[in-house]
Order: sequence, then structure tokens, then C-alpha cells
Amino acid sequence: MGLTLAQKIIQNHLVGGTMKAGEEIALRIDQTLTQDATGTMAYLEFEAMGIDRVRTEKSVAYIDHNTLQSGFENADDHRYIQSVAKKHGIYFSRPGNGICHQVHLERFGVPGKTLIGSDSHTPTGGGIGMLAFGAGGLDVAVAMGGGAYYITMPRMIRVNLTGKLNPFVTAKDVSLEILRILSVKGGVGSIIEWGGEGIQTLSVPERATITNMGTELGATTSIFPSDEITKAFLKAQGRVQDYQPLAADPDAVYDRVIDIDLSALKPLIACPHMPDNVVTVESLKGTKVDQVCIGSCTNSSLLDLLKVAALLKGKTVDPSVSVSVSPGSRQVLSMLADCGALSDILASGARLLECACGPCIGMGFSPNSGGVSLRTFNRNFEGRSGTRDAKVYLVSPETAVAAALTGEITDPRLLGEAPAVSLPEAFRIDDSAVLAPATPEEAASVEVLRGPNIKEFPKTKPLDDLVTAELTLKVGDNITTDHIMPAGSKILPYRSNIPYLSKFCFAVCDESFAERSKAAGNGFVVGGENYGQGSSREHAALVPLYLGVRAVIAKSFARIHAANLINAGILPLTFANAGDYDKLTQGDRLTLTDLKEGMKRGEILLKNETTGETITLACSFTDRQREILLAGGLLAYTKAAN
Repeated sequence: MGLTLAQKIIQNHLVGGTMKAGEEIALRIDQTLTQDATGTMAYLEFEAMGIDRVRTEKSVAYIDHNTLQSGFENADDHRYIQSVAKKHGIYFSRPGNGICHQVHLERFGVPGKTLIGSDSHTPTGGGIGMLAFGAGGLDVAVAMGGGAYYITMPRMIRVNLTGKLNPFVTAKDVSLEILRILSVKGGVGSIIEWGGEGIQTLSVPERATITNMGTELGATTSIFPSDEITKAFLKAQGRVQDYQPLAADPDAVYDRVIDIDLSALKPLIACPHMPDNVVTVESLKGTKVDQVCIGSCTNSSLLDLLKVAALLKGKTVDPSVSVSVSPGSRQVLSMLADCGALSDILASGARLLECACGPCIGMGFSPNSGGVSLRTFNRNFEGRSGTRDAKVYLVSPETAVAAALTGEITDPRLLGEAPAVSLPEAFRIDDSAVLAPATPEEAASVEVLRGPNIKEFPKTKPLDDLVTAELTLKVGDNITTDHIMPAGSKILPYRSNIPYLSKFCFAVCDESFAERSKAAGNGFVVGGENYGQGSSREHAALVPLYLGVRAVIAKSFARIHAANLINAGILPLTFANAGDYDKLTQGDRLTLTDLKEGMKRGEILLKNETTGETITLACSFTDRQREILLAGGLLAYTKAAN
């Protein structure tokens, strides 16, 4: 029996465990990336491990999230990351050089290599044949120190593509179609492998759009084969030496196979407030639009923006619509300028934003109150845009342009003839904004610069055998990390200041949560299905840790968030009977008993002291995860091991 592509890469990097679905495996990691919203904490954690220099093949620190410097905080964090990167052997991508996933795809991604990043959209690297995972910052710090990355061996889902996309139907529509089929939790515990004759019609940027959006499925990662299309992209980037052909064996076996006929797809749109709330664009014809945002790590490639420029050329955006364009990298921006496409974009009335994440994380360009915003992004969670009552829709760049020109949701197929756009044979190469680290000999004299906003890692403590606490918050299904620890320009600057950040924890759900948690001392949180979906931000675990949350009890968890809770020393537990969710009420006094033995047998009893009822909770921790929880978290566990 042959192997899937993902299984081949896993086999080549396996340092612990067996490749049996559901079992924990340990992987050797070749590359890491961080971004500044999560990177400061990741590097504080790396420093706490006492390791002088990273032990990966390449680690890169990107500045792309907190680029709005309205105070000293972001600038101080950038200075800290630059200095710690220089000292410890990490390459530093300066502010303005671009979004981490776009730049990494262009300049550093290598087929067949493993990559983890402290950003949930790191699977973008799968578009070039990497096995790339989003992870919490502490997992990235451990990998930088030479430690293995642990995951549950995933199931394998194959998506076969046939046919060819029609004009104005795009890779973004493929992403929305698979979300329509599987939902935001349909990929949990699985790797999505894309194949079939249809992939030969998709360029690397288009493939990367699809693997980027695989994160919204809850998938462990997504991956395309490395083929002649991959080779052509790497050659154009001046990196043909990084190419190697990679594909699944013809007799590989998958747990599920999904067939999609590209030629049958129509332009699609995800409605508020979830990426899987997908309908056809034509079904929403005439809906008034206030804002259009083009960019993000999903749709900011040169290919995307050349199409945008061609569609806008000689036209003017509707006067009632505010339009922004954010190139994904300095390479993209400079090449748009060189060929005149940037002038076409600006002449239309669109506003040019920095090569950064920007509006995708609520860092500027928020919609008007109650406004309808069409975005080429990957998430449309409530409040994520920075405007709490905005209605955000996810679309392709072509659909975004159609709305910008008409002032309403419009099927892009009505725009006329689709522009003929192709990738160049050679990209403009200028890596001057990527700073190399100091040599090992020079590193000793490098000073790490810390601003006053940088506070220490929250204190943890070993797990007790009995925990009694108040149920301080009960929430429903599909709670995202944006609910738990919001993004936005007012909050992101405090990512390295957990005490201040704690004021905003769960504010989207309950503005009194932080204050009540502090008063309670210790607490439990109860959630529904797919708790913790979305971003990889470990702050969604570290801030609850700071506020005394000892356990989160849910119907099910998103993969990365469950790992982050364990890393923080917080118990992620599930209801053995989902109906028991209804037996708990916010404010109840709860007791977990016999935790150490219960963790071994996979069953823990929860007594509701308020009602007298006893509920059975399930857990399936590995020996390593139990040891991490008993130690009080991954940092304490790692320091003890060293």
C-alpha cells in the first residue's frame, strides 16, 4: 500500500511515535516563522529556555501585524524582536517587507520541508509542497530550540480536482466550495491533499490561496504536490535549486475522497459571520456595499493584484464605496509599480495600504458602523474587522472589484471579458529588507532591547489532584480565538503585556468576564462545539491562565487551541455526553476530583456543588501531555527536561 504525499514527508521527519491515525507523533522541524503579534511572546519563551542559538535550518521573524504605530508599544516590540533575532540566529523581515506567508512562499519555502509558524495560516506553505503547520508560540519556541513538534497523526482527505476554472471563477471560490462541503470543523484531525488533473491548471499563488483557507476547515494542514508548476515558480524566484518533485503514490489510500469539477463552479461568497456560510454571489445580487478590502495572506499575490489592476484600469470605483488594496509583499508592490499596474489601481480611486495584514486583523480600515464590507480575506468573524456591528463577506478579488465598481454585490461575470494575466518568467528579487542574524562569534555582544510594555510570562503551577472553582463563563458553539482574545488596533499592541491584555479577554461575549475572573481567583469555562477555532494565538490560552482559568470544558476543541491550553497548563476536557452541557449554568460551583488518575484512564468526574449532580468528562492525553499538565505547562516541562 502506497503513501500519501503528507505521509511521505511525515515519514521522513518522524522522530517519535508511529504513523497510525489518532496516535501522537513527533516531527523534526526544518523551518519556523513568527509574526509580531505572537512573536514577542514566542521569543520571550525561547529566551526562558536558555538556548543560545536556534537549531533549525532556517527561522524567520516577520513584522506584519502590528505595523500601526500609534504609541511606543509596537515599535518597542519590533525593536525587541529584531535584537533577539540577531542574537539567536533568526532572520528578520523588516516592517513593510510583507506578510509572513506571502514572503515565505516567495523567498524561503522549500518543497518537502516541514514548517511551523506562530500563525494559523502557516499552511499557506502547502501551496509549494511544504508540510506546514500553524502552532502556538511555545511550540514554535521549542522547535527553534531543536525540539520536536507533536501532533496527533491526522487522517488523510483527498480532494480531486477535474476540469478548469471558467473566467471570473477563482481559487478563492474553490476554497469557499470546500468550506461549503466540509464546514469550519469538517477538516479537524485531517490533512487535506489536493490532486487530480485539475491542479495542473492552478499556479502556485492559486494553490497557496487554497491551502491558506484550509485553516478555516480546522484542518491540520493542506498540501499540493510539487511539480513542474512548482519548479517554474521557484525558477522565477531565482530558487530553482530548492525544487524537488513530490507526489502521493498512485496506490495511496485516503480516509475520504472528495471530487470537485472546477468547470462547474460559480463565483461564491461567505456571508457573515463564518467562513462556511457560503452562497453564490448571484444570489445576493443588489446588496449595497460600503467597503471593499483587497489583500491579506489569502489574496495579495502579484497574480491577484495584476487581475485587480486590469479590471480597474480606466474605471472609477463607485463614490459610495471605500476601497483599499494591500500588496502581500514588497516584491509584489515593486513589480506592480514597475509595470504600471499600480497606477491603474490608484487612478481608480482605491487607497493603497502597507504591505501588511492591516484590515484583516482590525489594524486600520475598519468599516463604518453597520457597514457591509467585502473582503478577499480568510475570516469574517464578528467584530474582527474592528467594527462590532459590521457585516463582513469573504470574496475573490474579482468579486471584490465588481462590488467596488457597482456599489453593490455583483457577479463578476457581468464585468465583460476576463483579463489575460500570467505570472512573469522572473520575479524582481531584492532581499535587502531581510536582515541576517549575527554570527555565533558576534552574538555574545548583541544586546537584546526590551521596552516597558514587555512583561514576563504568566506564572504557572503544577496541577493539583482536586480543583474547585466557579463556572465563570458559559459560551456556545464555534467560539473563536477572536472571541477569547480579540485582535484590533487597540488591543494588539499589548500582546507582550499579558496583565493589560487580560482586560479584553472574552469581552466580545461578556465584558464583565475579566473582572469577575479576577474576583473569583480560579475558574472554569464551558463551551460548545469547535471551541477555540481560528487563530493560533496562544494569548487565547495565556490570558485565561493569567485570569485563573484552570480548565475549559467543551463539546469539542479546535486542534491548535487544545494544544495551546495544554501548553499553558490548562485542562481541555470534553463532555462524555454532549447533553450534559445543558446541566451546567454560569455561576455554578464545580469540583474536578482524582485528576491524576482520571487523566490516565481518560475519564474525569465533575461534581456540580450547586446542583449536586455528577458529570463524566472525557480526556485523551498522551503520556507527554499528562506530564506537561502535571508540570504546570510546556515551559516548566521543557526547563525541567533540560
